[in-house]
Amino acid sequence: MQSTFAQVEPIADQAAELFYTRLFKLDPSVRALFTSDMSEQGRKLMKTLKIAVSSLNQIEQLVPVVEKLGRDHVAYGVKDEHYDTVGAALLWTLQQGLGDAYTAEVEDAWSAVYETLAATMKHAANS
Repeated sequence: MQSTFAQVEPIADQAAELFYTRLFKLDPSVRALFTSDMSEQGRKLMKTLKIAVSSLNQIEQLVPVVEKLGRDHVAYGVKDEHYDTVGAALLWTLQQGLGDAYTAEVEDAWSAVYETLAATMKHAANS
């Protein structure tokens, strides 16, 4: 994951734009959850992904941060069902950004990590 994220990082602004365009296409209702400048939101997204990816080897430090994100997202109106749409948009964005480097193995790794992080966020949000 770290090596594939490193390939996307140089095009972080474009990747963020692709992600949000895809997210809003998959579920136009989530657009209302984003009231700030989308360029800034994109930078926050990519910074969060960078922290998460670089912290995978230190999961005990990552979990509390992810739990806080889950609790914070409740205030923004995020519902459990939004996590599936976000995951789909993320994988699609990675596929676009990585091109031929987006293999089944890469997809499986990103899917597994995203599902774990999303489950952690949802659990924290619902407790």
